Amino acid sequence: MITISGPTAVGKTKFSIDLAKLLNCQIISCDSRQFYKELSIGTAIPSKKELNAVKHHYIHHKSINDTYTVKDFQKDALNKIKELFISDEFIILVGGSGLYMDAVIYGLDDFPEIDKKVRENLNLKLNKFGIIYLQKKLQKLDPEYYSKVDLKNPRRLIRALEVCISSNKPFSSYVNKKKTKHPFKLFNIGIVMDRDKLYEKINSRVDQMFSQGLVNEVKGLIDFKNYNALKTLGYKELFQFIENKCTLNESIEEIKKNTRRYAKRQITWLKSKNDITYINSSTDAKLVQKTYFDFK
Repeated sequence: MITISGPTAVGKTKFSIDLAKLLNCQIISCDSRQFYKELSIGTAIPSKKELNAVKHHYIHHKSINDTYTVKDFQKDALNKIKELFISDEFIILVGGSGLYMDAVIYGLDDFPEIDKKVRENLNLKLNKFGIIYLQKKLQKLDPEYYSKVDLKNPRRLIRALEVCISSNKPFSSYVNKKKTKHPFKLFNIGIVMDRDKLYEKINSRVDQMFSQGLVNEVKGLIDFKNYNALKTLGYKELFQFIENKCTLNESIEEIKKNTRRYAKRQITWLKSKNDITYINSSTDAKLVQKTYFDFK
């Protein structure tokens, strides 16, 4: 199992496809934003040419109307991995959603059942009082997790709070209790790039999304803006523009800024991992294949 990680826009898609061709294997996507078939431009899914070049799994296989959790993805992905390893020597796992990749590789902690009313109430509080309410609530209920979590990610905050409230125990008391052992070898690749160059690529990618019609894609989804799947980069900022709460240029700049911040968090997540083989974004897949995976 080869995992390919790195910040958004660093070149994971191209590299993974080039390597998959050399290894004659398939790709499992761990990008949770690309699961939903209604989201294309804003999630930078691989092009039709790229998807046709190598078999991909878990891209546009769900609708925003579906409930699809990280646990659901873990189950699906592990079943697919078992199926593919019957005949294939390699599988590539790629994507920017660290939580989803970790769920497959390291397993999920065993959390209690959540009362849906608790989740609904937290979402109402978020809409009414903003993210500061969630931050203060978590600081009170679970100061340990509060010191570690991304405090600007409302989905992570709500996930922790709903566990705290439903179980009357801190979310952190359930974390890192269970790990998964796999019957395959693991090789982790991290793609890196100079920070200034990465930010230039991010800005350029956002501009390209707008030229491809991102505004129209988001306009078609305005009725679903409160869905969890739509509370994501490139969509939540444009909803503000569509509702006349900001100008288009302000929305564009906000997307670029938030994407750069997201990339920074992805880099931090990658640095927290052990056993990562780092490669530069310009590294040729043939060199990686010959160096690490040529067993002849």
